[in-house]
Amino acid sequence: MPPHSVLVYDGDCAFCTTSVAFLVRRLRPNCTVTPWQFADLDGLGVTRQRAQHEVLWVSPVGAVYGGAQAVAKLLLSAGGLWAWLGGSLTLPPLRWIAFGVYRLVAANRDRLPGGSPACALPADRGPGARPPRE
Repeated sequence: MPPHSVLVYDGDCAFCTTSVAFLVRRLRPNCTVTPWQFADLDGLGVTRQRAQHEVLWVSPVGAVYGGAQAVAKLLLSAGGLWAWLGGSLTLPPLRWIAFGVYRLVAANRDRLPGGSPACALPADRGPGARPPRE
């Protein structure tokens, strides 16, 4: 397991890359940030299928959080008011709303500013799809 948290994202997606770069620049989270295409997924305890499905936060003890909860962990690691926002995203009903918003954005990331056809999720990981069980 890594000695610190790792944020894993889709490096082939321009929208994801731009979004992560913006968040890292503004929030300065306490983590390593890496595209899944260059990450040691086996070492992180993550499958390729899951990494293709959503952004992931891997804690130093190997807990894996995906989607909106990965974003919440990123915000928590940034500290200050960001941590308060991240903490609130882990609690119902904001957790449920964040899940829906994340899924909506993920399903349409190829249509968002900075997106391209390469950003589209594979059909088996599109809207309504659940991440594969590990």
